[in-house]
Amino acid sequence: MAEAFEKLRGLCSTIYDLVGANEVLSWDEQTYMPPGGGEGRARQHATLERLSHELFVSDELGQALEAAEAEAAGLDPDSDEAGILRRLRRDFTKKRRVPAEWVEEFAQAQSLAFQVWRQAKIDSDFKAFQPELERILALRRSYAEFHAPKGSLYDALLDDYEPGMKATDLRAVFDELRPRQVELVRSISESKAAVDESILLRPFDIKKQWDFGLEVIEHLGYDFRRGRQDEAPHPFTITLHLDDVRITNWSKAEAFGSILFASMHEAGHAMYEQGISPAMRGFPTLSGAALDPSHSVSLGIHESQSRMMENLVGRSRAFWKGYFPRLQAIFPSELEGVDLEAFYRSINRVKPTLIRVEADEATYNLHIMLRFEIELGLVEGSLAVADLPEIWREKTQDYLGLTPPDDRSGVLQDIHWSDGYIGYFPTYTLGNLIAAQLWEKIRQDLPDLDRQIEQAQFSDLLAWLREKVHRHGAKYEPMELLHRITGEGLSAKPYLQYLTEKYSEIYELG
Repeated sequence: MAEAFEKLRGLCSTIYDLVGANEVLSWDEQTYMPPGGGEGRARQHATLERLSHELFVSDELGQALEAAEAEAAGLDPDSDEAGILRRLRRDFTKKRRVPAEWVEEFAQAQSLAFQVWRQAKIDSDFKAFQPELERILALRRSYAEFHAPKGSLYDALLDDYEPGMKATDLRAVFDELRPRQVELVRSISESKAAVDESILLRPFDIKKQWDFGLEVIEHLGYDFRRGRQDEAPHPFTITLHLDDVRITNWSKAEAFGSILFASMHEAGHAMYEQGISPAMRGFPTLSGAALDPSHSVSLGIHESQSRMMENLVGRSRAFWKGYFPRLQAIFPSELEGVDLEAFYRSINRVKPTLIRVEADEATYNLHIMLRFEIELGLVEGSLAVADLPEIWREKTQDYLGLTPPDDRSGVLQDIHWSDGYIGYFPTYTLGNLIAAQLWEKIRQDLPDLDRQIEQAQFSDLLAWLREKVHRHGAKYEPMELLHRITGEGLSAKPYLQYLTEKYSEIYELG
């Protein structure tokens, strides 16, 4: 590429390095930082966020962007360079509306809120977290007002995570999903087919589960030369740069699968990042309210990769045909007398749960709908933060027929609001839908996919994802990318068909 583009890359690379250094601090904060380091860490975050923001919205970068755009006139719109410039223009325009003072204040609030949330969750004490969440919500509302002073504040927040998506779009999606999924869950609850979930409740050694998960994700294609897995209060993936993409997991063993499926989920995210074209290197992009070294197109696309690995691969019969003998060798006494079919059914049992990340595929989206309604109410002002524990209990009962006994298993279970990620949750459902659409196309292109999965051969699957999804990063808008791959826009049909066929077979539904 010509001179102006390379000058722009140089300016962006400085920002990218600052952002990556800040992500190292975030990773450390959630893994190894001593508890007394909170206030100092919050100041460090605030300083780096402000510096990154000021450089990104500077006149110098704006002029360099204009020069690169002029230089690229007539460039193939499908080229990496054209895609980078489109995304940078979008991000630059949005960030110019946000004062540096807000960025600094929000970064400090995020860091402090996470630390308070972590202890509040342990203590099951929402009131301890309430002032922090009120501050976060006020800041996110003010951020939305920078972008949509006369429009929907929630749309302005959602746009950071899912460009172009509106709350009305989400309502349409949820209105299509809700009755079908509620009916499916009702039919399952009335089924006479037995699924023995006690298989998963036996005492499986945590260290062995952890090591098995590492073995599986290495087979999937997670590159441990450019990543690692550590323990954290809540599983997450973090990109320090494209050659250092880390994941975390929790060491819970209330039931077999929590550790394994969290590893597979986060590996799906991380393999996406590891597969992005090197041409994108050095260009930061917006993720939420802050600059982020990730280059992904949207969180819905990102979640499609994690949900695909966790569910479409990890909960498939083909997967366990290959891995169940290995699991039996690791846990011979725990799995004594258990056959493959019983285990497969147990892994896919449908039972409403209080905890979103442990929810089965049939009920998972109900957790997201619950959170979407609460977030919308908070942002629009119809719900107060102080009332959240009771509202959460009521909606959990309405959606899942369960009542959280405490804040830990209710309103405090997720990390997202402590990070300021309001508008993020709907992308999980979008990820489910997109994953099913991609999977339909993958099966057409790889007709022997089940056989490959049975033999723990994932190279063709990863190569397909690299070519069709990963390498493009944020080059296209999310729905444009989906259409380029599948020939269709967003659709719930493949996902609903997948759920219906899978659970009709397991639960012998008519």
